[in-house]
Amino acid sequence: MTDAEVRGCGQGLEVSGLTVTFAGLTALEEVSLGVAPGEVVGVIGPNGAGKTTLLNAVCGFVHPRRGTISYRGRRLHRHRAHHLADLGIARTLQGVGLWPTLTVLENVMAGAQAAVRSDLVSSAFGLPRSSREEGRLRARAEGLLARLGLAALAGRLPHQLPYGVQKRVALARALAAEPSLLLLDEPASGLGERDMDDLRGLLAELRQRMGVMLVEHHMDLVMAVCDRLVVLNFGRVIAAGTPEQIRANTEVTTAYLGEEVARAGGT
Repeated sequence: MTDAEVRGCGQGLEVSGLTVTFAGLTALEEVSLGVAPGEVVGVIGPNGAGKTTLLNAVCGFVHPRRGTISYRGRRLHRHRAHHLADLGIARTLQGVGLWPTLTVLENVMAGAQAAVRSDLVSSAFGLPRSSREEGRLRARAEGLLARLGLAALAGRLPHQLPYGVQKRVALARALAAEPSLLLLDEPASGLGERDMDDLRGLLAELRQRMGVMLVEHHMDLVMAVCDRLVVLNFGRVIAAGTPEQIRANTEVTTAYLGEEVARAGGT
């Protein structure tokens, strides 16, 4: 992706010249990309290409050796994961990462805690302001569960649910923070065909309210929902463009994506 394309993302996410090293090994090298509001950008490539490292750098789990990360025109420097909600960023993990002793409803409510407006004193003593805030968060969580077809499972614990359902709960928890940028790390892993269709529809709906960066191996989903794709290999961007451009890139389809891209495109 060119510098001009990155700058064109305006008030979205802008990553420029990002280099990350671990113990002398380069995990990412001069990676640039952008995600504009209302855009779905897919990050694809083989295992070990640096996709999750890229997400971790954006989230503040790791810090780059070189390069910059900006969001909404604000440079993110030495930020931490607990700053994400205040920045308007939410993320799901490759696994589910749900709290095992909390119910589905409680897990989703926990995702909205960054938006809590009650102060520590009112929360500690259960004063009316805290009660009103809890009611507001509960209503938001219940609305998300209903929207994702999970309302009947609100009182269940994560281990009582199939893996695909747990993934939907994790997504609901991320959405509870009302982000303007959603980072999804392999949301389709472990999903059946029906769940994949639901996810495809949900992503089409979410793009109306937020930018989405999607790390995913399921090429049919990627090709269907993404506006642009960035292909990583050995920590470098080897291609970037629309799904059609990536599908037509012989090097990418042959070396990294095999026949899946062609099948996803109906060719």
